[in-house]
Amino acid sequence: MNTDDLVRHLAKETRPVGRNSVARRLAIGMAAGGIGSVILILIALGMRPDLGTAMQGTSFWMKWGYTFSLAVAALMTTAQLARPDSGRLRGLWLLVIPVVLLAGIGFLELARTPSSQWLAMWLGESWKSCPWMVLSLSAPIFAGLLWSFRRLAPTRLRAAGAAAGLSAGAFAATVYCLHCPEVSAIFVLTWYSLGIMLATLLGMLVGPRLLRW
Repeated sequence: MNTDDLVRHLAKETRPVGRNSVARRLAIGMAAGGIGSVILILIALGMRPDLGTAMQGTSFWMKWGYTFSLAVAALMTTAQLARPDSGRLRGLWLLVIPVVLLAGIGFLELARTPSSQWLAMWLGESWKSCPWMVLSLSAPIFAGLLWSFRRLAPTRLRAAGAAAGLSAGAFAATVYCLHCPEVSAIFVLTWYSLGIMLATLLGMLVGPRLLRW
């Protein structure tokens, strides 16, 4: 059998892959992990008692918009790195937009607040636990993304792991909004982002081991 015959034989029963199959599989893994994170919140932390009232204000949607938009942008990057031919990544600049917008809101808050209150705004009441909560809640989501990667073919494993960790961390922070009562943009920008960065770092470290195929 020559090479052309071998290729035809191997390819004759292959089926075309849907155009959005990678993004769809990653979204399923992330959604399943997100459900696990919500269950963790319900069991270990509980929803904030004034959630209904908070959702009528702008502070909740400021936090939610930041974390959710960051999660979507990170998932787009993860979808590119899930392919063996990822090449040059497109749309990385989208990751910067939520950070810049939230930083702008934070500086406006500081400008309207007496400097004697800046430290309280920055630290809130939960700065010590917030990053670790986000990191912990990212674990089920990262596990869901690992399930997604089982049918995919990443080749840049460290980068793919980091992108998956970033996606998991940002989506975990979105879920954490259901519990966290903090309202300051500068708090969210610092401590939420630190938790997301920790998840990204963890993903980068374990990616070469867990995403190998």
